[in-house]
Amino acid sequence: MADLKRTVFYDLHVELGAKIVPFAGYEMPVQYPMGVLKEHLHTRSDAGLFDVSHMGQVILKPKSGRYEDAALAFERLVPVDVAGLAEGRQRYGLFTNDEGGILDDLMFANRGDHLFVVVNAACKDQDIAHMRAHLSDVCEVIAITDRALVALQGPKAEAALEGLVPGVAAMKFMDVAILPWAGVDLWISRSGYTGEDGYEISVPEAQAVAFARALLARPGVAPIGLGARDSLRLEAGMCLYGHDIDQTTSPVEGNLTWAIQKARKAGGAREGGFPGEARILRELAEGPARRRVGLRPEGRAPMREGTVVYAGTEGGEPIGTITSGGFGPSIEGPMAMAYLPATLKDGDTVYADVRGKRLPATLAPMPFHPTSYKR
Repeated sequence: MADLKRTVFYDLHVELGAKIVPFAGYEMPVQYPMGVLKEHLHTRSDAGLFDVSHMGQVILKPKSGRYEDAALAFERLVPVDVAGLAEGRQRYGLFTNDEGGILDDLMFANRGDHLFVVVNAACKDQDIAHMRAHLSDVCEVIAITDRALVALQGPKAEAALEGLVPGVAAMKFMDVAILPWAGVDLWISRSGYTGEDGYEISVPEAQAVAFARALLARPGVAPIGLGARDSLRLEAGMCLYGHDIDQTTSPVEGNLTWAIQKARKAGGAREGGFPGEARILRELAEGPARRRVGLRPEGRAPMREGTVVYAGTEGGEPIGTITSGGFGPSIEGPMAMAYLPATLKDGDTVYADVRGKRLPATLAPMPFHPTSYKR
């Protein structure tokens, strides 16, 4: 782990008994003494605190001082309505390439006179370079390097955070706000990567450990590692970049058409104008040949990433590959995502090769576990 970076919380993770593993260039906690299964269920029943400081935080500050200028510039890179996003709101977005593939997925927020963007850890250097290459004529692209990022997720997240930061309870899903705590500004969004209600909170590094300790002292809050984060997001039907979506998968193939608003589609106010628009608009109109779908394997054996999916038990043709798979503690069974022919529908049965045997799995709607956002 000699070349790996550490977040400001590394010593706290060790103190709390975390098992540390390499992830996206960082030494990160995969689990704590509670264990992955109990951490997962604790997040669903109470509140879990996640270190996500390895993610990239970026401010896009328009040189004109007008949000609209930054928004229209950012729309050159994403097939998403940025200009129509209300102040104090956040939205999911995707950087696409000229072939219509996905360079990364991200969150962005309208903070009045600028955009605040959060990108994935493994892609953050290339994402920042991508933004600087394409947006510097209109915006200052400011990488934030002196703030940590934590996620507080679960049904008790609101009460835990409201006790420290009055005002967060009034926020709705995908609201953003800047609120004070102990003399510093917290950048807060009501969002997350678990399917639960919760928050993501950017805090100055100098106060980050004290803030995390204050949260962990609140009733129902426990530290949660990457293992449970992965099973939680998979139950919620959420993509992991580099696994379920990548530079070869389009947003339409990835079943992410909900993220492309009417304004950017054919006939919309600002139709196209993003990288890969020819493929993406064509697939929106005609449908893709394959699509990311949910699978519920029969029995208890998980079907892991890389498992080949077949059309039949014996002699059937290979028709796709599983991109994420595991056991869902909340649904008490295995679950997976795969890219399969778009002609298949929920309820259809396919077969996957598990330890030399072809076992059945049923196409199932996602999320596998109901979400509980505060609308």
